[in-house]
Amino acid sequence: MTAGSPARAAYPFRTLPDYLRPGLDLVFIGINPGLYSVRAGHYFARPTSRFWPAFSRSRLSAGVRADLGRDVLGPEDDGALLAFGIGFTDVVKVPSGNARDLSPSHFRTWAPRLLARLEAHRPGVGCFHGLTAYRGFARYALHAAGMDWGLGLQPLGVNRTRLFVVPNPSPANAHFRPADYVRWYDRVAALLGTGAG
Repeated sequence: MTAGSPARAAYPFRTLPDYLRPGLDLVFIGINPGLYSVRAGHYFARPTSRFWPAFSRSRLSAGVRADLGRDVLGPEDDGALLAFGIGFTDVVKVPSGNARDLSPSHFRTWAPRLLARLEAHRPGVGCFHGLTAYRGFARYALHAAGMDWGLGLQPLGVNRTRLFVVPNPSPANAHFRPADYVRWYDRVAALLGTGAG
């Protein structure tokens, strides 16, 4: 399976594929694909993204790293993580240069589609990258607007899927340090019990 083929099959425009299957332990959920990542064909592909360095240092990836015999994971590993119970998707599948380019109508259209994917695949945990992603989903898919959302485990879920929010790993999110992201991914590992992989 190439990085581009699932996206072309599922969407009428170029975007990142959904790496989903039934029975996943964890699905990482971004706001929407960045243009750089879409061109590269991988999630969090921009070298300045803090996702892969922090994920590679966290307990969450320990089993994956052990099985692959590597200390550091990168964007090219996104699709391979399905074999370890970890998937990727986005709230809005429309690519943009910046998440600020998204409008409420994007979330109104796309959040219910994410809900349908979560209901169909029933992962153990849906981990949203950033409150912007989660708030749009909660408002337009769960019809829960106006609540004071924060990072961490959320009071709402989707069937058996627990919802968790970590800081957005964009370098623009400057008040979080790299070590902070590692701790957040460690919390996801603790929520899963043994970590993924």
